[in-house]
Amino acid sequence: MSNIRITKQFSFETGHALYGYDGKCKNVHGHSYKLSVTVIGKPITDNKNVKYGMVIDFGDLKKIVKEEIVNVFDHATVFNQNTPHVELAKELEIRGHNVLLVNYQPTSEMMVIDFSKKIKSRLPNHIKLHSLKLQETDSSYAEWFEYDNI
Repeated sequence: MSNIRITKQFSFETGHALYGYDGKCKNVHGHSYKLSVTVIGKPITDNKNVKYGMVIDFGDLKKIVKEEIVNVFDHATVFNQNTPHVELAKELEIRGHNVLLVNYQPTSEMMVIDFSKKIKSRLPNHIKLHSLKLQETDSSYAEWFEYDNI
């Protein structure tokens, strides 16, 4: 049976600031992120299985990505916990804002690495994460491919 790639797309709104950056992104701002998640595997051949003919049910992939990424990052402001931004984060939390502290600079590049780890840990053994594409703007995105990280 052939390997088949399955892709599901997601969108979420997230704010962030890049501590120490030398451009406009040092300021708190937000993006309408688009995340494409591609997995690879062989379609199920057991015709008694309710998922017969599927690599993975799109609904099952959606559940994983929503729980690990979208529900966590949507309408949150992300800061690197290892910078003075932690003080701003505390103030925003006190005022009722959804703040997420991460142990990396919250660039698209670092976020897509984080996302890959979270998604891979939840996939069934017979399904592999093939790639992620995190689009920050219409013309800017970061991509992660499994074969680049073996």
